[in-house]
Amino acid sequence: MNPLVELNLALILFIPWFLILGVLFWIYPRQPRGTARRVYDVIALVLSVVAFAWTQYWSLEVADPDYGRMWGQILASAIGYGVYLAVMTVAFFLRPWVLRRF
Repeated sequence: MNPLVELNLALILFIPWFLILGVLFWIYPRQPRGTARRVYDVIALVLSVVAFAWTQYWSLEVADPDYGRMWGQILASAIGYGVYLAVMTVAFFLRPWVLRRF
């Protein structure tokens, strides 16, 4: 397998699901929708993908190679997805509180 693809395999496989979750985060709730909300949503989406990518690379580094090469991908997918969801969940529940100030 191409080393670049192997390094980013979890991200490649999760891109469709992240797009679905990102669109749902962007759309709901429908109101209020101003500039502050758009900026907040973009920052939250970018932070969640960056957190996923960082966790993925970290997981591939710390995965025990004694369990095989696939273990790194499994660990990266599981931990990275959990981190992505955690960031999105925190952003979702903080959004009303943060945007109340604007």
